[in-house]
Amino acid sequence: MNDRVPERDLSRLAVPRWGRLVETGDRYEPYRLVDADGATVAPVAVFFQELLAAGKAAATVRSYGMDLLRWWRFLHAVEVPWNRATRMDARDFSCWIQLTVKPRATAAKRQPARTVCAPNPVTGKTSPGLGYAPSTVAHSETVLRRFYDLHRDAGSGPLLNPFPLDLARRSGRAHAHHNPMETWAPERTGRYRPTIPRRIPRSIPDQWFNTLFAALPSNRDRAMIAF
Repeated sequence: MNDRVPERDLSRLAVPRWGRLVETGDRYEPYRLVDADGATVAPVAVFFQELLAAGKAAATVRSYGMDLLRWWRFLHAVEVPWNRATRMDARDFSCWIQLTVKPRATAAKRQPARTVCAPNPVTGKTSPGLGYAPSTVAHSETVLRRFYDLHRDAGSGPLLNPFPLDLARRSGRAHAHHNPMETWAPERTGRYRPTIPRRIPRSIPDQWFNTLFAALPSNRDRAMIAF
């Protein structure tokens, strides 16, 4: 008898527009994650209260809420309760979020191919692509790991965190033989956390710098820009 869990076909997975993140205007509960019926998702509400108690800003709560909303939509698509999620579910979610097309990228797909992901001619900043950026994926992994850590400690979630740390990516004992001339290497690395590429410093053309410099209203601003 084969007890092997069948693999999901992520290419055919349709993640619905389930639930939403609602801004309440209440400083004690600035954002609320609600399901398709408009009911508050209680485990997320508890997590939000922990963030506020730790002094996190409302913008941080919103950012964490968007990560949890994507996770809840994925769980709804695969028909898995949040407190029954396994590491296989976390693995599939991590693959899906790195390969899927963002819901708001439909308009971008209609643009000519040379304009999608093309750098801004003035700032050099690359326009958002069709998928989620590696930094977004990494942030999502961190948020979900902290969410499940909270509920595991409280006894309201799975006994094993679906988003575990990868001990194999740590170099032995913490701070062992650290060279003081080198930067500190991260120690808490998630198993499903992608590598974030290093950003190359951007610049603007000289003519745009001259235009910006001439438009500054004070010598203080000009000195800061020149610096």
